[in-house]
Amino acid sequence: MVEMVKIARREAYILSDLGISHMRSFSHFCAPGLLTYGRICGYFLAPADVTPAVPSPQKTLALLLILSLTNTSISCARLIGNSGSFNVLDYGATADRITDNSKAFLNSWNHACSSSAGSPEISGRLLNGLYVDGLGSIDGQGKEWWDQSCRHHPNMAMKFLSCNKSSISNINFINSSQTHTLVRGCNDFMVEHVFIQSPRYSPNNDGIHIQSSQFVTITNSNISTGNDCISIGDHSSYINISDIHCGPGHGISIGSLGKGGNLTQVENINVSNSFFSGTTNGARIKTWQVGTGYVRDVRFENLEFNSVDNPIIIDQNYCDVRGACKEMPIGVHISNVVYENMKGTSSTDIAINLNCSNSVPCTDITLQQIRLTSATLGGKVTAYCKNAHGQ
Repeated sequence: MVEMVKIARREAYILSDLGISHMRSFSHFCAPGLLTYGRICGYFLAPADVTPAVPSPQKTLALLLILSLTNTSISCARLIGNSGSFNVLDYGATADRITDNSKAFLNSWNHACSSSAGSPEISGRLLNGLYVDGLGSIDGQGKEWWDQSCRHHPNMAMKFLSCNKSSISNINFINSSQTHTLVRGCNDFMVEHVFIQSPRYSPNNDGIHIQSSQFVTITNSNISTGNDCISIGDHSSYINISDIHCGPGHGISIGSLGKGGNLTQVENINVSNSFFSGTTNGARIKTWQVGTGYVRDVRFENLEFNSVDNPIIIDQNYCDVRGACKEMPIGVHISNVVYENMKGTSSTDIAINLNCSNSVPCTDITLQQIRLTSATLGGKVTAYCKNAHGQ
C-alpha cells in the first residue's frame, strides 16, 4: 500500500467539475468525467498555486466531497504497471497564479486515464462530517482478481474507518475486486441512493459490509453482486436497512459472526420494505459454532421475495465443513427475532429454515403474516425448525 496523500486541514473541498481543481497538494480526477478506481483513472499532484485558469464545459461527473476532518487519506495499491502519480509540473504547468495551466492539467488527466498502473483504494479514516455525493461511477474492474486466490486480498472500492456523522449518496459502484463499500468503526453513518453492480459469479465482494459500527442507515439502494448485498459483522448495533432492491446476491445477512471463537455483540437490527430477486438467501442470520456472545432484538418486516433459495434462514451451525458440522458446547445466542409481513416465492422446497444449536438454542423467535409459495408451478414449500423456540 502506497499512501498518496494525507490532508490535515480542518476543512477541504474537492469539486470534480472536470476543469476546476483547487486543493492543497492533491487531487484525483479522470477525464472525461468518469471516476474509476480499478483502471487507475488518475492521480495527479498539483501545488496549491497551480490551478487551471479556464474550466472545461464538460460536466459528466459531479462528485462533491466536503470533508470536515482532522485527517483523511487516499491510498493507492499497485496491481501492475508504473506509478499512478502524475505531477502537472511535469506537463508544463507554472506555479505563478497567473499562467493559464489548462493544457497542462488536461494532458496530465489524459495520461492518467490511459495509464495501466494499479488499483487505487479510496479510504477515509477518523473523519467527522464527511459528505460524499455525486453522479459518478467507481469501476473496480475486479475481473482481474476474481480468478485469483483470496490470499491476495484485493482492494475494496471504498472504505470508511472510524467516520462519524458522515454519509455517501448517489454513487455507482461497479465490479469491485472485493467488497464494494466497507463501513467499520463508524457512528451515525448514512448510505442512500447508491447503485452497486457486479456479476452473480464474482466472489467475496459484498455490496456493503458493516463492522463494529453503530447507528448506520442504508436506504433506497439497488445492489446486485456475487456475495451478500449487505452484511452486518460483529459488534454492530442500531442498524436500519430499508427500501433495498437486492439481487442477484446472497441476500441481507447478519453474519457470519463468531469466527475463530470471537465474542459477538450484535443488537437492534431492523431490515424493512425491501425486495429480493434471484438471491440465494433473503433475511439471513449465520453464526459460527465456535463463537460466543449474542444476536438480539432483530426485526425483518415487509419483505418480498422472487424466486429466492432461502427466503428466511437462521444457520447457527456454520463451520468450515459445510453440512457436516459437529455439535459444539458453545455458540452465539440468538434471541428476540421477529419476521413479519413477508411474502413471495421460494426456489427450494424449504422456504423457512431455522437451524439452531442444541447447546445454545434460538429463543423468542416470532413469525407472523408469512406468505411464501413455490416458484415452481404446482410446487409446495415447507419449513424446517430445529432448536428454535418462540411463536
